[in-house]
Amino acid sequence: MKVNIISWNMGAKWSWDVQRDDDVCGICHYSYDACCSTCKMPGDDCPLIWGECSHVFHLHCLMTWFQSSTNDERCPLDRTAWKTATAPT
Repeated sequence: MKVNIISWNMGAKWSWDVQRDDDVCGICHYSYDACCSTCKMPGDDCPLIWGECSHVFHLHCLMTWFQSSTNDERCPLDRTAWKTATAPT
């Protein structure tokens, strides 16, 4: 028996490697796999940023938070002084 392949459709899936129980940005509440509200396409143009407090946000969401905040740069979730963590391995 010979099989002829007429067409072949490929698919792919990607996701951020986030070590957390929840998988949404604490500011915009969109999934890490999706982009923030200011971006049109998820991926490298909408990166994630980790804080030393272990909270994760879309970079654009955090920058907007800092610009609109009247206080110092503080984590939106626990209000500790924001310190960017080294890249996760």
